[in-house]
Amino acid sequence: MNDASRKMYYSQKQPKSELPQEEKESGSAWRKRLQSALLVLLSLLIALVLFIKLDTSGAAWLTDNVLRPVVGDGNIIRLEKIFFNTSDLVERVTKNENSVEAPRFEGEGSGDNLSGGKLDVTPLQVTNGFSPIEGEGVWHNRALRSFPDKEVMAYTFVRPDPARPYAVTTIVQMDMSVMHMGSVAGTKQPGGPVGKPGPGIVPKDIVASGNLIAAFDGGFQYKDGEFGMIVGDTTYLPLKNDLATLVGYTDGSLKIIDYTGQPLGDGVEFVRQNCPILIQDGQMSVTDPRNKKLWGRLAAGTVDIYTWRSGVGLTKDGNLLFAVGNNLTPTTLAEALKEAGAVNAIQLDINPIWVRFNIFEPADNGRYDSSTLTKDLQDGSKEYLNGYAKDFFYLYKK
Repeated sequence: MNDASRKMYYSQKQPKSELPQEEKESGSAWRKRLQSALLVLLSLLIALVLFIKLDTSGAAWLTDNVLRPVVGDGNIIRLEKIFFNTSDLVERVTKNENSVEAPRFEGEGSGDNLSGGKLDVTPLQVTNGFSPIEGEGVWHNRALRSFPDKEVMAYTFVRPDPARPYAVTTIVQMDMSVMHMGSVAGTKQPGGPVGKPGPGIVPKDIVASGNLIAAFDGGFQYKDGEFGMIVGDTTYLPLKNDLATLVGYTDGSLKIIDYTGQPLGDGVEFVRQNCPILIQDGQMSVTDPRNKKLWGRLAAGTVDIYTWRSGVGLTKDGNLLFAVGNNLTPTTLAEALKEAGAVNAIQLDINPIWVRFNIFEPADNGRYDSSTLTKDLQDGSKEYLNGYAKDFFYLYKK
């Protein structure tokens, strides 16, 4: 057999492309595994989104108690950022100015013609460039059984982000000349991790008096900044410098300051810190380069996440402002509070499960009827009265 015949013989006998065929089958199997993995991941993401939407409290519990210890705080923060900012992007794509609705307020108001009393009910300037929604920037009285025929609480809403017409922010204004504010440490946060759990409930004597008016969320958990908290003689967490600090006094007066170690004065009833200050002496401190740097070092990494946020501010007349809304950053939260007249302001909690505002109306036999400020807020009334893991504030009639 000559060389040419031998080559032809072996080319006919040997299986053609045996190795390439194996590689082809291997590549096909790899693609199938990749497709299966992507399908599983997509299914998990869809299930996660539905879980968060349908059971927000359950999702929050799972995140804090199961996922955080396994994947770490930093990774959870990154996942939250992806989730909330993706949700914001979806809203930017699917919503336009004409599809935005006013908040659905709970309880009965008494119209727009307020005398105001000690409240400043001057309509707010709408400067976001959007066509106004009916009622935007107009104060409405929130009638309270504890103050018949008096205007001591009013609400409105604004849209502080000119790029997001759907970032509707509800604002409540309260006359602190007739109300007193208290603070309660939660049974777990912020002091639990250092062996300083709090009572977690509105004091029983306040509840029994029938004078409870409202309760709303406090600040971050211990792991998100270890921000200071003091109530009475108990220091749940020591105070830290360069943070917004809300101070309540036994005479009912309130202050929001940038704490740098200065004396707080006599008659301090409570102190709560949370993040760098939003507004200081009428200026937007949240955008100050020093505070921007501080925001960037927060364990919660919240400066560029578009999510539910709450905060409080004080007007020049000493009235208390509470602001809450979705798709907000610290800057737009501060803008909303400034529009409403805040001279000094502090951010409180963030994310849908933690931002809350409940109004309590005295009923028969020492009980209360309660409602959330708006229909889309988490109802914390049972926890405030029976035990809550996180800290919060409450208001009662003087």
